Amino acid sequence: MLKPFGVQIVEGPQHWAVVQQHRGYGDIYLKGISSTKLEITADHALVYARVVSEDGSGAVLPWTLCLMGDGLEWSVTLQAIPAGGLYRIETCLRLDDDQPMELATRGDMIHHVAVGDIWVIAGQSNAAGYGRGPVNDPPEMGIHLLRHSGKWDLATHPFNESTNTVQGLNGEPVNPGHSPYLAFARLIKKETGMPIGFLQTALGGSPLERWDPDQDGDLYRNMMNVIESAGEKVRGILWYQGCSDCDSENAPTYLERFTRVVNHWREDLGDDALPILTVQLNRYAEYSGGEEGNRCWGIVRNAQRLAAKQLEQLYVVPALDCPLSDIIHNSPAGNLIIGERLARTALANLYGKEMPHQAPDITNASISTVTSDGRATLLLEFSNVAGELFAMGPGEIVFSIDDDLGLMPITSWTTRTGGRVELELPRPIEGTAVVHGAFEANPAAALPIDTGTYLPMLSFYNFTIQ
Repeated sequence: MLKPFGVQIVEGPQHWAVVQQHRGYGDIYLKGISSTKLEITADHALVYARVVSEDGSGAVLPWTLCLMGDGLEWSVTLQAIPAGGLYRIETCLRLDDDQPMELATRGDMIHHVAVGDIWVIAGQSNAAGYGRGPVNDPPEMGIHLLRHSGKWDLATHPFNESTNTVQGLNGEPVNPGHSPYLAFARLIKKETGMPIGFLQTALGGSPLERWDPDQDGDLYRNMMNVIESAGEKVRGILWYQGCSDCDSENAPTYLERFTRVVNHWREDLGDDALPILTVQLNRYAEYSGGEEGNRCWGIVRNAQRLAAKQLEQLYVVPALDCPLSDIIHNSPAGNLIIGERLARTALANLYGKEMPHQAPDITNASISTVTSDGRATLLLEFSNVAGELFAMGPGEIVFSIDDDLGLMPITSWTTRTGGRVELELPRPIEGTAVVHGAFEANPAAALPIDTGTYLPMLSFYNFTIQ
């Protein structure tokens, strides 16, 4: 076997790695050893490194002299590499000052490296990706994934497959499928040119307590270990979770516990404004658990809505209008919609792109008028309406009212101009009352939508009537 010679890299990014940028630039640390061929003596040999574009357009960072240590050990930090790529890192061993760089002794190279934004995927099965069926969602250079094997790769579905895993804690029991995140990355990269890297830490069926270090927290610790292995810095977190907490024990405290988890993420990652993009739960199409379970789904969805109002740099997108592959998992078509919604939210709030992206959100509920037959109406007002609210379905029961007499489904309602919906009450309200919208596990299929964005309203629960 030939003895290695030239420059060897023993510490640095992997092939296909994405390095987290900061204000448009990234730094890459390299460390290694060097040696000459046996027949060559070079007392003043020096190691150099540079960054070139993989497309052949030339050097991005010129040859940089490395710091030499004992026994021809070397190290260097390649600084201020522009966000972009794909890049190739090259090294060489220059035997003396007169030797042209093109004729220097060979060195190791690292291929397909990008400087961009790293997003962590966390949550349960719809974050892990269980969409089934054909879809046109191909890989794209500059969108990469740290796989379960601990190796960076071109991002392709399924993201959460566990071949040669080194992170067995979030390995799926069956082969996963399609997820929203290639679509998310593709739109961001198209609009900004920014390469995107993913860290997949989600696990199907995982309750919030497994992401909470104050409770079980095993998936939280796993996520932090994966982030550390990728360089410790990330752009944000993509969070899709909640189905496993839609029960009477966990739903009432979901908002409190999720807020605590977010604070832990931000504290441990050293970023008190770490962006978090969330998805309000889609439907459970085969639910038959009765009113109590329906209310638990409403509580969790409402907690997701409120978290986006109460926590800075936390955003939510709707999913109730997205198609499913089975009774609870988003189909590839649904995932493409969700991925684009998440991307538009990120582009508008984090990448400086002006575009409508917010879903209609209830802001007020008040008794309005009395109809000709003496019945009152309730007027709901919504923010984030770019066009007008439009009723898609023929009189489906979307809204309900709770008062001292119990639950009152609303069978007659209509949209009004100015982002409003008017509900006709079948009886007078008794005592303190609240209104719900699409709160059930499997609510009405056709929700009011915004004609300016074609986003449905966010589900809400227990909104106080004035």
